[in-house]
Amino acid sequence: MAETSNHTPMMQQYFKIKAEHPNELVFYRMGDFYELFFDDAKLASELMGITLTARGKSGGEPIPMAGIPFHSADGYLAKLVRHGQSVAICEQTGDPATSKGPVERQVVRVVTPGTISDEALLEEHRDNLLVAVNQVNSRFGMATLDIGSGRFQVFEVEDVSAVLSELQRLDPAEILIHDDINNEHILARTGVRRRPPWEFEQDTAERLLTQQFNTKDLTGFGCVGLNLAIAAAGCLLQYAQETQRTALPHIRSLTHERREDSVVLDAATRRNLEIDTNLTGGDKHTLQWVMDKTKTAMGSRLLRRWLNRPLNDAAILVERQDAIRSLLHNYQFEPFREGLKPVGDMERILARIALRSARPRDLSRLAQSLAALPELQSLCAALDAPLITTLAKTAGVYTELTDLLGRAITDNPPVVIRDGSVIAEGYDAELDELRNISSNAGQFLVDLETREKEQTGINTLKVGYNRVHGYYIEISKAQSHNAPANYIRRQTLKNAERFITPELKVFEDKALSAKSRALTREKALYDALLETLNEQLAELQATASALSELDVLGNLAERAENLNLERPEFNTTPLIQIEQGRHLVVEQVLDEPFIPNDVAFDDQRRMLIVTGPNMGGKSTYMRQTAVIVLLAHIGSYVPAKSATINLVDQIFTRIGSSDDLAGGRSTFMVEMTETANILHNATDKSLVLMDEIGRGTSTFDGLSLAWASAVYLATRVKAFTLFATHYFELTTLPEDYSQVHNVHLDATEHNDHIVFLHSIKEGPASKSYGLQVAKLAGMPDAVVQAAKHKLASLEAPEGQQPHNGMHSSAAIAPQQPDMFTSTTHPAVTALADTDPDDLSPKQALEVLYQLKKLT
Repeated sequence: MAETSNHTPMMQQYFKIKAEHPNELVFYRMGDFYELFFDDAKLASELMGITLTARGKSGGEPIPMAGIPFHSADGYLAKLVRHGQSVAICEQTGDPATSKGPVERQVVRVVTPGTISDEALLEEHRDNLLVAVNQVNSRFGMATLDIGSGRFQVFEVEDVSAVLSELQRLDPAEILIHDDINNEHILARTGVRRRPPWEFEQDTAERLLTQQFNTKDLTGFGCVGLNLAIAAAGCLLQYAQETQRTALPHIRSLTHERREDSVVLDAATRRNLEIDTNLTGGDKHTLQWVMDKTKTAMGSRLLRRWLNRPLNDAAILVERQDAIRSLLHNYQFEPFREGLKPVGDMERILARIALRSARPRDLSRLAQSLAALPELQSLCAALDAPLITTLAKTAGVYTELTDLLGRAITDNPPVVIRDGSVIAEGYDAELDELRNISSNAGQFLVDLETREKEQTGINTLKVGYNRVHGYYIEISKAQSHNAPANYIRRQTLKNAERFITPELKVFEDKALSAKSRALTREKALYDALLETLNEQLAELQATASALSELDVLGNLAERAENLNLERPEFNTTPLIQIEQGRHLVVEQVLDEPFIPNDVAFDDQRRMLIVTGPNMGGKSTYMRQTAVIVLLAHIGSYVPAKSATINLVDQIFTRIGSSDDLAGGRSTFMVEMTETANILHNATDKSLVLMDEIGRGTSTFDGLSLAWASAVYLATRVKAFTLFATHYFELTTLPEDYSQVHNVHLDATEHNDHIVFLHSIKEGPASKSYGLQVAKLAGMPDAVVQAAKHKLASLEAPEGQQPHNGMHSSAAIAPQQPDMFTSTTHPAVTALADTDPDDLSPKQALEVLYQLKKLT
């Protein structure tokens, strides 16, 4: 900072505050405006679209300045937060009337993307998360905090790919990372802020957390041994306290989120299944878009969390299914969902109450929400489901609190408490009296003037008011000598005398201060209400959580009825049987009926090689299988006539192709990286979707890689695998591997045009229909005809050219059923000293590459 002695006292004060907040835009309160100066003003002017001015000089130079009215700050803050900016709110804390020099000012809170709680700044249907990432060696500890609800969670993961997967799931608004972390993929995310190592000290973290929760230690939270995650949680808590500048009573516990309790979805899978974000980055035509008809914002957010973290605990899932079944009986979900309509976003309202930033309309909405509870309890009592009974008991009823808020808050309160008229008439006698004085002042003065004229007989007497002398009784000079003895001279004018009386003085004292005293009294009553609500904060938060879950269950029942979903069964044996499965999202956007299809996996049928023409429905068939399995794992009914599913531990997808330009990776490199991740991490309890592996390189290399990957998945991993391919050679795999089977998407030709039947049949496809699809896509006829001639010439020399332009599998097929356990081929003898079970996917692929070269 430049030398400040040449600047005005006010600017010296500003520079001192700015030095303490170099990374935030400082909103510096000056009267009715927040002003920004110098570089802050220039940036704010650009981001918020406000005028940049220069007013006055400091240090001999014009001061760049931009300002916004304080009462409309929320809209501007929202713009800045959306741009990832943080703002330090600097208020006038001193009294201008008594200040010598600049009014005392201080930063009362710091608004950052991950710590906002204001309704105007938050996206209603998405969690707004702050995440901290800690690292020691190759292991990571992570913590997440939602200031808007108080939800605080920790977990640990083994590698950076798991960190990236979790970051994509959580989609945090802000990420705090240990200063030693230098992974480019983590740093490339938006909202990343480095924090010094001492903020990740475990001892400090445990002290801060136990103070926050008022406990002796953290044993009761199930976090023993999670040292890296606890350190990350300590960093988060420090940051929250630093930005909020107030107590955080709504953060009451810490939850250990175990990855093994959920179905793991990596980043590629989340992207490919379009759970809540489509491939273009929007939220339309996603699974959330179809499934979310919740009645409350907090229910919508909970459903999103369920979809992004499906569970593999059958007991919990069956409990949810039983609740949905009960709601479906006699369409009881309809009045149940109507009963949830008045419920507001209690989760976030309670957070603002805890932070003492709740606005009058928050309390009004809370009152409406609590008033809805008795009717909801009656509706829940009629349902035969243990989960709903438990949730209803947790939700409770707040008769006294409902009555208190109903009496205290007006029906349609203003936005902010400073506008007054928030506390209802009749709630407080002192407030009513003050309001009565203020509102009836005019009538009092009229009555006083009439009475004084009658008593004194002075017809020129009148009662008036000015800002300098206050209230007065004015009598003309000619009649001033008739003023009664209790009239005290206040002011002499050229043609009149002004007086004050004891009665008028008492009224003046009341009237002049009544309005400000009424606002002060109203603010005190409002604060007392917040205090009363905070005394029951824990119970109210539990109520909000229960109502969220009831909303999601009611929503899933409505979706089951209106989308024709059926209850899936869970099986303990290796089995996925889906009869007439459908893809929910595709079904919603089609103009014609969706063609349902079956899927059948068991212990002897682990891999399905899926063939068929482009646009024939292979990707849809694969994705719908994954979506059905995912929905089953949140406890939902599924789009199928019937489904029996063995609980899975992970869902992997390798679908589509794209470059990673920022990471410097080609399409093929992205494809191979994702494939390697699947081969390394999938288990026999996983569901794997593989689409067109190897198409990013030459035909022989691509076919070799696809073949080797398929064999490895079928024989080593033994995951339930849908393997879509255009390499017809892979359809010979069932001849050597009994657990591999062929299916295909049916199509036919009519008048040289392709007709997609979109139905799954057993066995391989008979041809690829590539030229027909090209014609359908609008390729010029000359090009299509030339391609036909070329295809004919390629197929002509029988035995030398592959059928339909595809290379014969004989060129690379191994002589042994399992290349990974054979040591007889020369290409494998170099690995003779290696235990076959220890071969990595990379080594296995190298074997196949050598086979290809030798043949």
